[in-house]
Order: sequence, then structure tokens, then C-alpha cells
Amino acid sequence: MRTKSILSLGIAVLLFSATFAQQKNSFKPQKALLNTIARNLKDADAQYKYMATLLKPEEFPKAFHPETGKLETSNSGWWCSGFYPGTLLELYRQNHDGALKTEADRIMQVLAKEQYNTHTHDLGFMMYCSFGTANQLEPTPEYKQILLNSAKSLSTRFNPKVGCIKSWDSKPSDFLVIIDNMMNLELLFWATRETGDSSFYKLAVTHANTTIKNHYRPDYSSYHVINYNPETGDVQDKRTAQGYAKESAWARGQAWGLYGFTVVYRETKDKKYLDQANGIARFLLNNPNLPADKIPYWDFNAPNIPNALRDASAAAITASALLELCRYADKADGQKYFKTAETIIKNLSSPTYRSKPNTNGGFILQHSVGHFPAGTEIDVPLTYADYYFVEAMERYKEFAKLK
Repeated sequence: MRTKSILSLGIAVLLFSATFAQQKNSFKPQKALLNTIARNLKDADAQYKYMATLLKPEEFPKAFHPETGKLETSNSGWWCSGFYPGTLLELYRQNHDGALKTEADRIMQVLAKEQYNTHTHDLGFMMYCSFGTANQLEPTPEYKQILLNSAKSLSTRFNPKVGCIKSWDSKPSDFLVIIDNMMNLELLFWATRETGDSSFYKLAVTHANTTIKNHYRPDYSSYHVINYNPETGDVQDKRTAQGYAKESAWARGQAWGLYGFTVVYRETKDKKYLDQANGIARFLLNNPNLPADKIPYWDFNAPNIPNALRDASAAAITASALLELCRYADKADGQKYFKTAETIIKNLSSPTYRSKPNTNGGFILQHSVGHFPAGTEIDVPLTYADYYFVEAMERYKEFAKLK
């Protein structure tokens, strides 16, 4: 049986490689957009060096409020803390500006203690976007151990009866899981690759399977929050927190799911995850409420469309996800995904969304929406919008290298 399994895996890998080889030449980046991206990345380098001058030693940027001129910051325990060093390192990868690497190293020393934080599901965001990126650029035993400790901390939040990693701590009778949690599974897949310990992989796959079963509607839109019974695993409630309504499609949540299931397919090569990612992409790209410029409203069911606020963060995450998913999809879908991501990057690069130098608190992008129902982070720059915008631009550039 083991020989048969290995043979099957080998065949699957060969088929996957052949599919990718057939398609990699079919995506042709626009020279004008590549030039725009080069300018964006150069300007982003300067912006983030400017941002660094505004931060106190243990502060992490969250948002900037143009109406007051105030930079909003957090400590290392906030879920967004990994995006600042992650963006610095991604820009360093592109521009080779040593000042960015120095600042990333400095702030990661503040962040390192979160490897032992068992009270958050966001360790993927916090630690993989930062230390994971650092380890890609310059692997060290220290980075590896921090990432492994982070994966172990994240794993403590898994409940086998529910089949999920708990997102938010609440009263004992609740077990709250949000769609955002799909983004933290990449850390667990990495841990299995590094250690050979399949328990991390199994947790990630189980969480993904439970999410498909309970988070998604027949049209491939996602609820934001599922409340499980921690003793039985039964669903107690399906609702939203940051979206417009219980049954609405909160834009960033849809983007988290698209990106997350694309990663799960990459790591497993199991077609059901590709089918899930494609279904989510169809829901997004065929949605009658998706604007022509592909920058979504903060919720696809916001009541005041077309006057609802746009969410640049949801657009950036979607673009980055589509630039990976297009590599795995069939030719027609792949082209659609690639062209949509191209449109998003082009429009996020316009003066409507891109900051002028030394403005906007050092952020690259304007006009994201954090938590509309709570009245927080509304129509402001957000640190994760920048991170995924830079990642999307990097991914687009990679297609220019394919022959």
C-alpha cells in the first residue's frame, strides 16, 4: 500500500507540474504595468523609511487617520504586528535597501515573544509574514525555532471535536471560528515540511475541511463567524462581526477564503481545495456588485452601493491570491484571474489609492475599511493592505521571468 501511495503521489506531482508548465507561458505581463510596479516599489521603500521615523521603539503601525493626522499603533500582541516587518522585508527583497532590513530586524526583536502566545489564532499573520519571510531571505536556526514554537502555540487552539482552530476566546460554551483563520494555516504546513511531523498538516487540513462544510453557502460566499459547541462540534450560530449583515458577503472575508484555499491546494494538491478556490473566485468575479475597476465595496451587500466605501485591502488580498490561483486553474479561468489581478494592481497604483510621498503616515495605500460596524478603521490606510499589495506586485513581476 505504501508503494502504491508513493506512486500515486508521484503521478499527481507530475500531472501538476505538467499543467503548470503548459500554462506558465500564457501569462504576459504588461510592460507599462511592470514599469509602474517598479516605481511603486521604489516609492514604497521611501514611504516605509518615513513611517519608521514616526514610530516609538515598541510600536507597530495599524492605521493612519487623515482627518486628524494621527498614526494609530499597537503593541506586538495585535494581530497585525507581523505585517510591518513583513512589508519591510518584502521591499528589501525588491530594492536591497539595507535600512529596511535593519528596521525589520529591530522590530522583530520586539515581536519575537509572541511565538509563545496561545491566546490568538493570528500567529500565521504575526509570525509567518515576518519571521517566515526573514527565514526565506536568510535561513537561520533562530528563525526556524521561532516559527516552530509559533506553530506549536497555534496548534494548542485546535479542538478535535469541532475540527477547527479557535479564533476568538469567548465564554466556555462558545467556540468561535472566523474565515480569516484560513490565512494562518500556511504556518502549519510549513512546520510539517520542516519537521516531518504530520500533526501540523493534519490540523490544517481538518480545519480547512470543516470550514468548507460550515462557513460556505451554496454560491461559495462565506459567513464571517461560526460559533460551534465545543463539546459536540455542532454549529450553534452563523453570523458576521465585520460585515454588513449575517447573510451578507463581507469583502475582505471572501478574499481571506480565496487566498487561504489557494494555499491549501498548493500544499496538498487535493483537487477539492482547487475547486473551492475556483468557486470563491467565480462568486467574486461574477458578482454584479463588483465594480468595473475590481476594487470591491467593503461588503458585497452593503446597502448604499454604489456609494458604499471601497476596501483596498480586500482588493490587494484578492489580487495576490488570483496571481497564485491562475497558475493552477484551467486556461480560461487562469487568464481571467490574471487579467483581474492586473486590473486591480493598475487601479491601486492610481492617485486615487496610492499615497503621495511623505504622507498618509508612511502607508502605501489609502482607502481601506477595517471594522465598519464598530466604527473603527473606516476609510483609512491599513498595514495589511500594504503587505498584500507589495506581495501582489512581486507575484506579477515573477511572470515576467517565466520563459
